[in-house]
Amino acid sequence: MALLLNPPAKVTFMPHLSSRRDFIHLMGGGAVLAATAPLAGCSSDYPAASVAAWQGPGGEPDVRRWALAHALLAPSSHNRQPWRADLREPNAIALHVDRDRTLPMTDPWFRQIMVSQGTFVELLVIALQERGLDPQVQLFPQGEPGEKTLDDRPVARLHWAPGAAPPAKDPLFAQILRRHTAKVAYDTQRAVNPGQVEALKTVLPAGVTFGATLEPARVAALRALCLAAAKVEIGTPRTMMESLRLMRVGPAEIAQHRDGITVMSPFVRAMAALGLFDRTQVPAVGSTGYRGALKRFEEHSLSAMGFVWLNTDQAGARAAGRIRASQVEAGRAYLRLQLKATELGLQVHPMSQANQEFDEMKPWYDQLHQQLNGQSVSERVVQMFCRIGHCADQPHTPRRELATMIRA
Repeated sequence: MALLLNPPAKVTFMPHLSSRRDFIHLMGGGAVLAATAPLAGCSSDYPAASVAAWQGPGGEPDVRRWALAHALLAPSSHNRQPWRADLREPNAIALHVDRDRTLPMTDPWFRQIMVSQGTFVELLVIALQERGLDPQVQLFPQGEPGEKTLDDRPVARLHWAPGAAPPAKDPLFAQILRRHTAKVAYDTQRAVNPGQVEALKTVLPAGVTFGATLEPARVAALRALCLAAAKVEIGTPRTMMESLRLMRVGPAEIAQHRDGITVMSPFVRAMAALGLFDRTQVPAVGSTGYRGALKRFEEHSLSAMGFVWLNTDQAGARAAGRIRASQVEAGRAYLRLQLKATELGLQVHPMSQANQEFDEMKPWYDQLHQQLNGQSVSERVVQMFCRIGHCADQPHTPRRELATMIRA
């Protein structure tokens, strides 16, 4: 690799580089060409082992591991995959939070982590039904943690009676290996069919309410809210640093971690190889790195062709001591919504920034609830808020090995 005699300063975060010319300009001139040539034609595909789970478990003989191999494909916040499955009880699976995989800066009260438990539970139920088992789900069988705490008690216990009559299979099973979350700009020339939005409601369980809008003025206001909230997240040092620490750049890091925010851009990988991609400090407002991060959020926010959201009754859940259960139930509903969207050819991407509960986000958090529900969060809480639209299929994101999630 050629040396740079006068290398430019490190760039923090991931700049939005629209062309090779942008990259060369950023790096300080043509001298970098020799250094980056080996990466110029490299593949942007993820390492094969990191996405092998999306091929399915094949002929896995253990029905519980077969079902868990589907469940680990569930979406989770920052792709943290915060799940631990206990198989020590026969004909049962107990799910726990992997407390080493939380997001303490952007999700200080673990609400998003609980929603992520729900996505896992729902995929697990669908997969077990596919194998002829009728799992009964007990949420928090040993009691719920507090609204702002987390402990090692099980989030859910699924159990079934061997030999019982098989339940009806869920048609959404067919979408599990196809589902993905497209984190790219949507096609602003292609409108969302209102019939598709109506169809999403048909697969949702009771207890979680659905909201949606395709109305242009309302969509424009929510686009602006998404972008304003994104500016808060990337402009708050500790929340931005949380994302930086979870960034996996290039095949080696992706293969090692199989989680987090994956980056396979040859340009960013070249910067990292040259020691010019700094993940130890947040980008200053107005810097190249900051503008790059903002550009990505602009693409997501301003290309939203509509929005959908899921609510739960916060006042009722609090009175019943079921705040955590309502979060898990929202995750189960979201997983079903996204599988249905996959069947319909519709993209659904969570826009989680305004719905985060760290202090600096509170004005936008409150505004989100007012704009969507006309009520405060103490009455009804928005558990999931997502943009919808259309784009080309995107790659599946890496998944950890099943063995790392199992206690047998």
